[in-house]
Amino acid sequence: MTDSDGLVTILCGVTIVIGVCGVIVPMIPGLILCWLGVLVWAFFGDGAGVGRWVVLGLATVITLLGTTVKYLWPGRNLKRSGVPNLSLLAGGVLGIVGFFVVPVVGLVLGFVLGLWLAELARLGEARLAWPSTKHALQAVGLALLVELAAALSITGVWLVGLVLT
Repeated sequence: MTDSDGLVTILCGVTIVIGVCGVIVPMIPGLILCWLGVLVWAFFGDGAGVGRWVVLGLATVITLLGTTVKYLWPGRNLKRSGVPNLSLLAGGVLGIVGFFVVPVVGLVLGFVLGLWLAELARLGEARLAWPSTKHALQAVGLALLVELAAALSITGVWLVGLVLT
């Protein structure tokens, strides 16, 4: 392994780790960073034969599948529970405001508050707004878990490819 091959592998590994952390930290495109780390490694890293391309192919499939499931599965659950898209939009807008007002936890706090306020305005009673808010939070948690599973799977595939190539 040459110095440049080692540097590419290290930089790609760091990118993948940042991507996995990005799944949990808002505003960092986690799966995309994981996939980009594998892409750069496949093109420029040290590795023999088709192994790099197989790893890239698997990472691409996992990324596409994870992204699709991340949006479809929780969205279906939200539709079943009756939470409208307008409430989610209100939560998202207040979450973005919260991100800048309260460092670190503002996005989550703003999202929950915005969602609850929208549901309160829609339903008229606090006791009715909270269950809808909980359903939406469960859907967000499910989306996060799906994305985390996909990011960790990409990391695992890359590590196996790194060892085998």
